[in-house]
Amino acid sequence: MEYRPGLEDIPAAETAISYLDLEREEIVIRGYDLIELARKRTYTDVVGLLLYGKLPDEEGRKALEAELLKVEVPEAVYTLLRALPLSAHPMDRLRTAVSALGAFEPDLEDPSPEAAQRRGLRAIARSAAVVANLERVALGEAPRPLQGDTFPEAFLWAVRGQKPLPEEVRAFDQSLIAYSEHELPNSTFAARVIASTLSDLYAALTGAVASLKGPLHGGANEAVIHLMLEAKTPEGLEALMREKLARKERIMGFGHRVYMRRMDPRAALMKETLKALAQSRPEAALWLEMGERGEQVMQECKGLYPNLDYYAALVYYVLGLPIPLYTPIFFAARTVGLVAHVNEQLAHNRLFRPRVIYAGPRGLTL
Repeated sequence: MEYRPGLEDIPAAETAISYLDLEREEIVIRGYDLIELARKRTYTDVVGLLLYGKLPDEEGRKALEAELLKVEVPEAVYTLLRALPLSAHPMDRLRTAVSALGAFEPDLEDPSPEAAQRRGLRAIARSAAVVANLERVALGEAPRPLQGDTFPEAFLWAVRGQKPLPEEVRAFDQSLIAYSEHELPNSTFAARVIASTLSDLYAALTGAVASLKGPLHGGANEAVIHLMLEAKTPEGLEALMREKLARKERIMGFGHRVYMRRMDPRAALMKETLKALAQSRPEAALWLEMGERGEQVMQECKGLYPNLDYYAALVYYVLGLPIPLYTPIFFAARTVGLVAHVNEQLAHNRLFRPRVIYAGPRGLTL
């Protein structure tokens, strides 16, 4: 048996959901290029594609929007969140809420494909509503409902508490698509492993939240914006990054296990989105300049390129999103991909039970 730390380059699932095609530099989502989907369609379209296997038409999209927007979070879940200490990490709050939501899922144990789609749709909507209200509930404020013409607009509106402009909704929509699905990262693998035991959807989603809390997976977008805020200017960012690199410190937002020495296509998309925001927002131009300066430094010093979190962090900051919610928003956007993987795992299940290469002593006697 060959041992590869972190299961690097070892296939762990056969899937019809998504694939990272490095030769064509595409992220394939059920046959479509994710970047093209982000440019031409909406997040709700992608929800339909991932959950039902095909892109909805206009009528189907409107029906899906209506279904998502009518879902509510049980008040008991918010009551539970209020009982947590104010110091609790937002991802710990989210993990608690996701686990609790399972107790209120009417189709939790129904194995039929129809029930799987119903509970998946509820999980997507409830994840967004919970994430939007994590900080408000922690501070003792009443949760905001999801309201708007589209699901991304309602999500963004609930997070910020004010009706967003069309260009803001479009930028946020593209970020949700970018985060929606990405083959088999750690959190998705964790969800499939849990689902393979025939546990329930919310158990799998809770495991995914726990995985995303780790700084080597989720959390990079928060680290990126904190670095930018500390640096203040493009010149300050270059100096700060060179100092950190000289001390052999890791700079988050660069490099990727799969993409290695090439740019994450989703990062290029978010850079494009940031440029679009800069046309109407002078402050976005500064963050774009800083992002490009940091990108140049890492290419020169380490030969590394940005991943999605790098430019997504700058887009979120320009949109005025609370920094502690960056990683929870990542999870809310990814819930649809996680649901798709859990449903696929259960449809063709085989319990994950890998072996080890033993490196300990043998032959000891008592």
